[in-house]
This record gives sequence, C-alpha cells and structure tokens, in this order.
Amino acid sequence: MTKLEDWVRSTLGHTPRDMALFERALTHASLGQDHYERLEFLGDRVLGLAMATWLYRMFPDEPEGKLSRRFNELVSGYACAEVARELGVGAQMRLGKQARDDGASDSDNVLGDIMEALIGALYLEAGFEAAEAFVRRAWSERVERGTRAPKHPKSALQEWAAANERKPPVYELKGRSGPHHAPTFQVEVSIRGVGAATAEGTNKQEAETEAAKALLEKLT
Repeated sequence: MTKLEDWVRSTLGHTPRDMALFERALTHASLGQDHYERLEFLGDRVLGLAMATWLYRMFPDEPEGKLSRRFNELVSGYACAEVARELGVGAQMRLGKQARDDGASDSDNVLGDIMEALIGALYLEAGFEAAEAFVRRAWSERVERGTRAPKHPKSALQEWAAANERKPPVYELKGRSGPHHAPTFQVEVSIRGVGAATAEGTNKQEAETEAAKALLEKLT
C-alpha cells in the first residue's frame, strides 16, 4: 500500500479500490484537466445532506432559522478548510508549481473544495453511509460544541449596531491581490462613530466575515 493509500484509509476510514478517484480529488486544476472540481460539486451536496440530517435529529426542538444558521456555519468553506487542515489534507494535495508558489496549499478556498471533493470520492466508492460516517467523525467536535446555534459574524454585528442605536455596518472592498486562481481580498467594515476593522479572505464574502468578526472582538 502506498503512503497515499494509507493516508486515505486512515483519514477517511475506507480502503480505496480505485486510487485514481482519490488522486483526482486531491489534484488542483493547475495540473491539468483531471482535477477535483466535479468531485467537489458532488461532495458539497453529500456533505449538505449528511449535515442537515444530523442537525435535524440532534436538535429536534429548534426552528428552521436556527438550524439554518448552524448548517451554514458548519458547511462553510472556512469550516471545510479547517477540517482539511486538521486531517493533513494540504500535505497530500497535488498542485502545479505556480499554484504551490502562490500558497494554494494553505488557501481556505482550495482546501475547502478539496475536502468536499474527498467526500464526493468516498461517496462514489463506498456509498452515502460511509460518507456520512466520515462527516460525523470529522465534524463531531464542531457540531457538539455548545448548545446554542452559532450566529454569523455579519448578522451579529448588524444586531449589535441596531441594539446600540447605530447605523448599519458598511463594508468596503479596499483591495485585491494575488493571482487569478488564488486571489486575496481586503475588506474594511465600519460603524459610524464607533470604529472599523480590516481583514483579508480568499473571496469578498470571506473577507467581510473576517472583518465583521474582528470588529465584534473590538466591541465586545
């Protein structure tokens, strides 16, 4: 068994029959046409179904709104990237030289997509139950952490402004840098008369979320 096969078995809990499937899940588009994007499309849906079912059963008394907040936080690109880091996905990724030099191996966007691609590959080869079991192992700490549904930082900041009789937060794109396939966005959020914070992300939405989180930390 190769090192990659051993990593797949120990990480996903499944002994691969078709290693090409898992190699594709770990391959970035910078290496050619046989890359992870189709598997990521599939894995995103498998993760969504596994997570929605889990939350529905775990929190039987919660209304749809709270379940949605939990769901959106847990399947976000940031959450998928954090799980990928914990599992050592970055060391197994197959990247072209330019993408590696540009830092794609630690990009939230790329890591999150490849994490979903691996779920898609596991689903194709071992079925939904195996994919669901992996999701429950890999996300267990995040799902079971606390009893309150997490609030998205942008929503929390909006509510803070309203509660303190301030105008809503204003988000401004301050800059974009990096290559086309791995850009970095810089966003500033401000509340008039209160303060501002700036943060970066691999897309505008992620940068806005991180900026809102940074301003909330200042305010609370």
